[in-house]
Amino acid sequence: MLLKDKTIIVTGGNSGIGEAIVLAAAAEGANLVIDYVAHPEETADLITRIEQTGGHAVGIQADVSKSGDLHAMVQKAVDTFGRLDVLVNNAGIENRTSLLDTSEADFEKVIAVNMKSAFFGSQAAAKQFIAQGEGGLIINISSVHEDWPMPGNIAYCVSKGGIRMLTRTAGVELGEHGIRMVNVAPGAVSTPINASTEADPAKMKALNAAIPLGRMAQSDEVADVVVFLASGKAAYMTSTTVTVDGGISQGSVGL
Repeated sequence: MLLKDKTIIVTGGNSGIGEAIVLAAAAEGANLVIDYVAHPEETADLITRIEQTGGHAVGIQADVSKSGDLHAMVQKAVDTFGRLDVLVNNAGIENRTSLLDTSEADFEKVIAVNMKSAFFGSQAAAKQFIAQGEGGLIINISSVHEDWPMPGNIAYCVSKGGIRMLTRTAGVELGEHGIRMVNVAPGAVSTPINASTEADPAKMKALNAAIPLGRMAQSDEVADVVVFLASGKAAYMTSTTVTVDGGISQGSVGL
């Protein structure tokens, strides 16, 4: 098993990409801490599925936009499993508005959930890693939009651009402690956040045509990359981004 006895926190871990990461990591022997902000029944069901296959998982209701909740999340991992090995900053939202249409409140909410949470979650995890004295790994679920503009979704793009620079800078700062930070940047993925797109045949036709591989990703295809990074088989990677997008960010043809 690639992740046997590793303790992994996944924020936003009870749906979408987060749920896929939780299940993939559990299947490889990891102990899971599943952060969620809503739908505790889905978290309980997920824990039951993991335990029925001999795995170990615990849930914690934590608002990732609050530093205190992030510290409680890390402490939950330590109290339950004795240590922390990997933090996956996965929780994220979007509001699909342009610069001219975005309210201050909407902007602050997106930044708080997507970027502030990764910043202070990473801080809390890094301090625990240093206390343990054995290094550690932080994986941020970013997006191709850390680099690639998406007009009409500007706050989301800004938050993911911030994650890109967080990873590059913090990875350098934390290297001396044996702590690594890596982004995983998906393109279009079949998750609840993209439900409105998937429900529109015209939008799906246009989207699939823009992806060189011709289809959206499934959540488990992103989760498999996270498992690889967490396994130790990518131990020399830090301060960088792994793009998992079916080629969409490279797919524009020249004129």
